Amino acid sequence: MSVFDWIEQAKQLDADGLEMYEGFFTSLETSYLDEVAAAIRDAGFAMPMLCCSPDFTHPDQARRQSAVEHQLKMIRVAHRLGGAGTVCRVLSGQRWPEVSRDVGLRWSSEGILACLPLAKELDIVLGLENHYKDGYWKYAEFAQKMDVFLDLLALIPASRHFGVQYDPSNAVVAGDDPVELLKQVADRVVSMHASDRYLVPGTTMEQLKAAEGSQGYTQLLKHGVTGRGMNDYDAIFRILAGVKYRGWISIEDGMNGMEEMAESLRFLRAKVSQYFPSPNSR
Repeated sequence: MSVFDWIEQAKQLDADGLEMYEGFFTSLETSYLDEVAAAIRDAGFAMPMLCCSPDFTHPDQARRQSAVEHQLKMIRVAHRLGGAGTVCRVLSGQRWPEVSRDVGLRWSSEGILACLPLAKELDIVLGLENHYKDGYWKYAEFAQKMDVFLDLLALIPASRHFGVQYDPSNAVVAGDDPVELLKQVADRVVSMHASDRYLVPGTTMEQLKAAEGSQGYTQLLKHGVTGRGMNDYDAIFRILAGVKYRGWISIEDGMNGMEEMAESLRFLRAKVSQYFPSPNSR
């Protein structure tokens, strides 16, 4: 469906905003983007985050520079669609076999740091996600594992224009404890994906790892209704409440239909009411 079809369909959901992904757009012309922004606004939603997937670790220097230039363009798109304070996701890049850990950390941190001046100028927040894999990528995220993610995070100075886009399910897929990761980064979380991924029954983590080297997501990995998977959302929300988190929570669900997404929304509304009783909580 087109992004306009999705916005129209989303009207049936009890949601406050619609996160966008760069792959939704057929154009980056200002007139087209203004149409998207108007459709979001007219449907009664905010646009809290734009998900982008820069490959700052590509072995080719020209490709790395192109990734920076594209991310800068996406920062401008995020500002046009959501205004000041919008989160624009960043990633480290792919885990290219020929790129070492030290070099990958250097290249990915350089890419993010190159984007920060424009983010500050437009008052956009860059959110580094503990990601699994973009749908167009061949390899998984360079900083997928918690230790690499934390090392990369440590290379980016604390700033109100940079933080963590936290996804507990991605930590599960990485073989890490999502609650332990959150404890390490809670004070830097600026946005969150509330998803519950699961492996197809009978699949092992070894089989998931063996699926690398092919484009996109493996069919061994599925999305489910938030709250029904492996994540301990009570522990997650307690930690977020402890640091007075007031950012957005995005639902990653709906692969099996809108009713499942509505169920995820009901689950998260209840958790937000339980742990964030303030009327300004999202």
